[in-house]
Amino acid sequence: MAKWTPKHEAPEPLEGPVVATITGGTILWFVLFLVQVPFYGWFDDRDLTWWVWTCLAGAGLGLIGIWYVRKRDAAIKRYAAAQAAATTETTGSPESHPGTSA
Repeated sequence: MAKWTPKHEAPEPLEGPVVATITGGTILWFVLFLVQVPFYGWFDDRDLTWWVWTCLAGAGLGLIGIWYVRKRDAAIKRYAAAQAAATTETTGSPESHPGTSA
């Protein structure tokens, strides 16, 4: 059987409000957990308690996700600032070159 190879390059990943997205999803999981808790007996009678615990697990993993994406976002901003500072040091500021106006 021949190995499958892609016919085109993979697209660049989308960057957006990642922290807000993860936070919103975490809140949604926790709200779903809170909505299901009063009906725990109903879920227990039908052996569906995993629904309740899945929502709680989603909220817990979401908290880890919030921590992770905030650290990632801060690292990306630090890297961009360091790159900008390195570029400014190598090229110099516009004021240091005679005949240029800022």
